[in-house]
Amino acid sequence: MTITEFLAPDQWLDQHGGPRYVQLRSRLEAAIDAGILPPNSSLPPEREIADITELSRVTVRKAIQELVGKGLVEQRQGSGSFVREAVRRVEQSLSHLTSFTQDMANRGMETTSKWLERGIFEPSADEIATLGLKEGDQVARIYRLREAGGLPMALERAALPLDILPNPIEVTTSLYEVLETLGNRPVRAAQKISAVNLEAPEAALLGVPEGSAGLNIERTSYLRDGRVAELTRSLYRGDAYDFVAELRI
Repeated sequence: MTITEFLAPDQWLDQHGGPRYVQLRSRLEAAIDAGILPPNSSLPPEREIADITELSRVTVRKAIQELVGKGLVEQRQGSGSFVREAVRRVEQSLSHLTSFTQDMANRGMETTSKWLERGIFEPSADEIATLGLKEGDQVARIYRLREAGGLPMALERAALPLDILPNPIEVTTSLYEVLETLGNRPVRAAQKISAVNLEAPEAALLGVPEGSAGLNIERTSYLRDGRVAELTRSLYRGDAYDFVAELRI
């Protein structure tokens, strides 16, 4: 079936079925799910969809914007609207303290990083309080875009005391592997997870539309003696990650 046949209004448009843009959005979603509009294919122009469906271009535009907001469609300047490539979702357990590199390796996915910041800095007030720093202390800080299988997955910013990580330039892949060699790998952590809508700079780095759903994770990690070793804040794509916790009585 062609997209023209699939969008014929006598097949789906119901005058009692709610707002017309919602009905059209659902019909376009069905076309994507059925493979009539496969990944990376272009949607017909707004004018053509309006002619096929006998709806106004305002209605068509609103339906497409809804699909953009849901991350199913992306708009390319001067080229039109395209179906986004389906994202492979990843499950991460909350029961074990593992690194991003280790998590992805366990799933057969190669990881890469794009460095946004890496070095020794004056600590923020929050870093001083959380890491138990004294006046005049500095922190090792790394900030990077984490990718798996070539797909942007998360933005990760970590801060550590200098005696825990003396040279942040040594971190090329896994932070925890470097800490392991230094005898400073954390053994437990507390994490706080909250839902966010990604702002424009972070959304652009993660390759998703502005306002897309994301997961903000704050992790405080501890050494065996109870000392705080790491403060990490990460932003994960909401369409690529599921966090799973096992609960027992």
